[in-house]
Amino acid sequence: MKCSILFSAIILPIALTAQHNYGVSPEFPYGQANPKASKQIKDFEPMIGVCNCKSTVRKKDQSWGTPINMTWTFKYIMNGMAIQDETIKEDGGHSGSIRQFIADSSKWYVHYYSSKAPTTILPVWEGVKKDEKIILYKNQVAPNGTKGYYRLTFYDMSKTGYKWIGEWVDVSEKIVYPTWKISCAKIK
Repeated sequence: MKCSILFSAIILPIALTAQHNYGVSPEFPYGQANPKASKQIKDFEPMIGVCNCKSTVRKKDQSWGTPINMTWTFKYIMNGMAIQDETIKEDGGHSGSIRQFIADSSKWYVHYYSSKAPTTILPVWEGVKKDEKIILYKNQVAPNGTKGYYRLTFYDMSKTGYKWIGEWVDVSEKIVYPTWKISCAKIK
């Protein structure tokens, strides 16, 4: 019994600490990329930290709505093996995603959740970084029944900020209908 208690008191905390070398810490408030992760873990590196953003959604009359202020925070989680993001919007809506790169398929999988549209099954986008853009897709049929995708694109990524756009596209991606856009400036 004494040996078991000693093991639990000394060895277990050391083992748990070693499993979190790349997580959030005072020195790295947004965690770090784990060197054992796929190299793609750094695709989102320009977003790591906090940005002030303007989120604009297309209205039912097809015009663009008034931009809403929000913060968008990205950090490494799961000991630097995945990325989590969270938005906090001035209109009271909040959302987030868990982003994992799966080496077997060579794709990112993004699981999205929102305070305005809670769901029992999280929608999933998948995609890759290509030509300095991260492009993610989810099957989505248009209101008229046309098959297509909802495409999310991160672009103009730098140490000072990035842009994001959500668009419905047909299967050939010749028809492109933007519905949501976000522009972000890094603050931390």
